[in-house]
Amino acid sequence: MSFELPKLPYDYNALEPYIDAQTMEIHHSKHHGGYTKKLNAAIEGTDLENLSIEEILKNVSKHSTAVRNNGGGFYNHKLFWQNMSPNGGGKPEGKLAEAIDRDFGSFDNFKETFNKAAAGRFGSGWAWLVNQMGKLVITSTPNQDNPLMDVAEVRGIPILGLDVWEHAYYLKYQNKRPDYIDAFWNVINWSDVAERFV
Repeated sequence: MSFELPKLPYDYNALEPYIDAQTMEIHHSKHHGGYTKKLNAAIEGTDLENLSIEEILKNVSKHSTAVRNNGGGFYNHKLFWQNMSPNGGGKPEGKLAEAIDRDFGSFDNFKETFNKAAAGRFGSGWAWLVNQMGKLVITSTPNQDNPLMDVAEVRGIPILGLDVWEHAYYLKYQNKRPDYIDAFWNVINWSDVAERFV
C-alpha cells in the first residue's frame, strides 16, 4: 500500500489574501508531493507498507531518518490543509471553546501562547495544539516531527498545526514570521479542529 498526495479541499488561491496562491501551489505540489514520494520510497518492500501513517509515526524511533522526516512531512501537511478553510477564522464554539477556556484561561491567552510557540520555534518546525486525553496543551516540534511520534517531548493527538518552515510563508511575508502567524488566525477551520478534539 502506498500513500497518496491528498487533494486540497479548496483551490490554491482560496486562502488569499492571507496565504498566497503561489505559495500554496508550491507547498502542496512540490513540498507535500516530495514528502509523499520519498515516504513511499522509504517504506517500499518493508512491513511498514501495511501500516497507517499514525501507526508508523508512533514508533518512529525504530525507523530510518527518511521514514521519520517524510512520514512526518506527509502527515503534518495533510492535517495542515484540513486545518484551514476559505471560510475560516473567528473563534471555536462548543466543547472545544470550553476546553480552551478551561486549559488556557481564555481564548486570548490560548492565542498568545500558540503564537509564542510558533514564533519561538528556532529554524524550521511546527506549532501544535494537542489533545492529551481531553486536556489541551500547546507545543512545538523541530523539522517534520509531531506529537504522535515517540521521539516528541510532548506527546498527544495533534488537532491544530501551523507550519513555520520558511517555505510556508517566505514568498509573501519574507522574514516576518509573526505576520504570517497573525494571518493564520483568519483561515483556521475551527470545525475541523473541533471534530479532531471530540
